[in-house]
Amino acid sequence: MTTLLHQFIEHHANLTPTAVALLHKDRQLDYRQLADAVNAVSRGLQALGLSPDERVATYLPKQIEAVTGMFGAVAAGGVFVPVNPVLKAAQVGYILNDCNVRVLITSLARASGLAEVLDQCHDLRHLVLVDGSPGQLPDALQTRAIAWEDFVAGEAGPAPTRIDSDMAAILYTSGSTGKPKGVVLSHRNMVAGAESVAEYLRNSADDRLLAVLPFSFDYGLSQLTTAFSVGASVALMDYLLPRDVIRALARYRITGLAAVPPLWNQLAGLDWPDEVRDSLRYITNSGGAMPLATTRSLRTALPDTDIYLMYGLTEAFRSSYLPPDQVDIRPESMGKAIPNAELLVVREDGSECEPGEPGELVHRGALVAMGYWNAPEKTAERFRPAPGRPAGIPIPEIAVWSGDQVRRDEEGYLYFISRKDEMIKTSGYRVSPTEVEEVAYAIGGLAQAAALGVPHPTLGQAIVLVVQVTADGPSGDDLLSHCKRELPAYMVPAAIEVREELPRNANGKLDRRSLCDGFQDFFS
Repeated sequence: MTTLLHQFIEHHANLTPTAVALLHKDRQLDYRQLADAVNAVSRGLQALGLSPDERVATYLPKQIEAVTGMFGAVAAGGVFVPVNPVLKAAQVGYILNDCNVRVLITSLARASGLAEVLDQCHDLRHLVLVDGSPGQLPDALQTRAIAWEDFVAGEAGPAPTRIDSDMAAILYTSGSTGKPKGVVLSHRNMVAGAESVAEYLRNSADDRLLAVLPFSFDYGLSQLTTAFSVGASVALMDYLLPRDVIRALARYRITGLAAVPPLWNQLAGLDWPDEVRDSLRYITNSGGAMPLATTRSLRTALPDTDIYLMYGLTEAFRSSYLPPDQVDIRPESMGKAIPNAELLVVREDGSECEPGEPGELVHRGALVAMGYWNAPEKTAERFRPAPGRPAGIPIPEIAVWSGDQVRRDEEGYLYFISRKDEMIKTSGYRVSPTEVEEVAYAIGGLAQAAALGVPHPTLGQAIVLVVQVTADGPSGDDLLSHCKRELPAYMVPAAIEVREELPRNANGKLDRRSLCDGFQDFFS
């Protein structure tokens, strides 16, 4: 029985040692080779004196050493912290200090770029370089650095004793408000999440997934854990253009692709070669609602590919999914709870909402994280006793209160309304940004749309619609006319702004906070 995250790899190394596990450019590792590489990293960390529960950060693009670094950390009894490779030095330094990282695995160029902040990371004892040598680093870093070849030649110490309730990873949220928070995930969280997702996606050893999302993003990391849970293979890719993703799908004969709405909006309008259509068994969306127009375009382009519309939050890894047979029937829905989880829709007092009544989504089950690292007050806000549990249980079960407003229909399907702090209050009405955005997308020619609530002297908030259009997309005037035809007066945007590009956070999702900050004095 697999109870620890790294045991997935060892299990399939024993079961199917020659099956392909990882592909990156021209490199390929089978499961036996991957297990050996993970064990080498584990021995290296033990030789450096890593103690149980100490943190090991990886600051790398998607490459094989990023994978072996993470899984080797947990095999050594440590906790891995994947740092998004697009983050700058100050952001990286904040994460390393916030969770007291002991070992950083990175490249020579990235380490050199971090020289100033690493000098302030007093808990960081070792710097492991996947390329180059310590002598090429600034003088101040050389004494803490070790070359990869020397690192993986380390001798193992006593095998650490770990159980499924021990920490496995800390994932930092995008930090749209204030500094990012480190979500602490146990082995139990991650194993249960991988097995649950693999169950409803019907993953098997025959699958090959394309990993295009960062591993610092729970949805991106899930591509690895889900694949390894069933002995499937993963191709690693950092893409520059959406068309590069299409080429990789064909090159690697990919069967499963996960992406976020901004990427799907771009992919939907591209040509999909026959070899991609023949191999691509399913696609998934999370990280925000998929616009209806995008879903329909993908359905047309990929008629034999299953589409899974999903919802998740880092604090619970994954929460709900809409089965492919429901996508044409209720494409606006985020589905029902994934296996081994329960999702409740509750009022502010914790009582359960009636069908159709908006409420906060509460997630309970094995995927609920351990809280936010070193942040007890923030943890108490989000991680609270599960509502409706028997009063006789002395120690209450802790659930995640998502902060997302949803509703449930008579058949039990869930529908996202808005983040509680994103609801627009205008002229006495409460308006979901999603309602306005869906109408905007329906005109066609939009790569991205964001409806914002902007301070207004008489309305309380006015609606501003910011859009990124394609080459043949509509003008701002055309879009405003469309909104006036399709929306009630109080939901019509007071202003529409067309931009070449909308800001995204490090995980590729729309950065609403950044957009809103630019409109604070718009109507003053």
